[in-house]
Amino acid sequence: MNPRPTTAPAISTTSSTWQLGDRTVNRLGFGAMRLTGTAPFHHGVPRERERSIGVLRRAVELGVNHIDTAAFYFSATRSANELINRALAPYPDELVISTKVWPGRDPSGGWWWASPEQLRGQVEENLRQLGRDHLDVVNLRVPPSRRTGSIGEHFGALAELRDAGLVRHLGVSHVNAEQLAEARAIAPVVCVQNPFGIGAPDEDRALLRLCGQLGIAFVPFFTIAGARQESGPADEEHEEVRAVARAHGVSAAQVRLAWTLQQGPHVLAIPGTGDPDHLTENMASGALRLSTEELEILNSVRPESN
Repeated sequence: MNPRPTTAPAISTTSSTWQLGDRTVNRLGFGAMRLTGTAPFHHGVPRERERSIGVLRRAVELGVNHIDTAAFYFSATRSANELINRALAPYPDELVISTKVWPGRDPSGGWWWASPEQLRGQVEENLRQLGRDHLDVVNLRVPPSRRTGSIGEHFGALAELRDAGLVRHLGVSHVNAEQLAEARAIAPVVCVQNPFGIGAPDEDRALLRLCGQLGIAFVPFFTIAGARQESGPADEEHEEVRAVARAHGVSAAQVRLAWTLQQGPHVLAIPGTGDPDHLTENMASGALRLSTEELEILNSVRPESN
């Protein structure tokens, strides 16, 4: 049996919390996508297994109690879910693990999208890999082809799995305001997980504000990477971000995370890394406070193009 991680004081200000349904989480969490290799999925070089396990355990020691993952976060030799299981089971009572379904990957890494009837299999896959009898939060990750279409049939299938006790809470990912309203008419939505960061367009900022008005957690991803998404942060950075970073003696990534957390008390950050030094840096961002003037400067950054 693996030793259960001990709880240690976080180096960041993790006393700021928000609710995911009936679960309380610190607003600075952890994303598991980069645990499997130097680049996500089948790209990059696989990470050393014990190093990734150590990063997970250290994250919990530093105050992380919200981990975002997915069954499709795997490489040829590593699975994020199985690394989480190996590192953290038996799980601390306060730990919340969120996952996502609708996209899937076959054993060779090829992508596919589940039908409503196939969502149960994807939920059960996450249960097996994580070694759990229910999932804390499952996000319905909407494919690009549905960004303006109905998600009701798929979300309704997830709601049935919630009623059956396989899922505790539901969220939505990559959605617009209309899709959020459609989902909320079917079952409670505890979080919206969308790409968001410095330079986000006005419609994305409006959705973030809407979530705050509704009391729903907004969980942005690609906060550090920006328009490069899975490729990671670009070598070139906005001068506005660099200037604020210089003023505080921190990295641009830390500024991006601090800016994200200051967008509202309902905003949760889930930066991911397989590097222990980057983990320490990310967690320190929770203690970084940007001035009103600095926030205005960063808010003036124009939307990034993909």
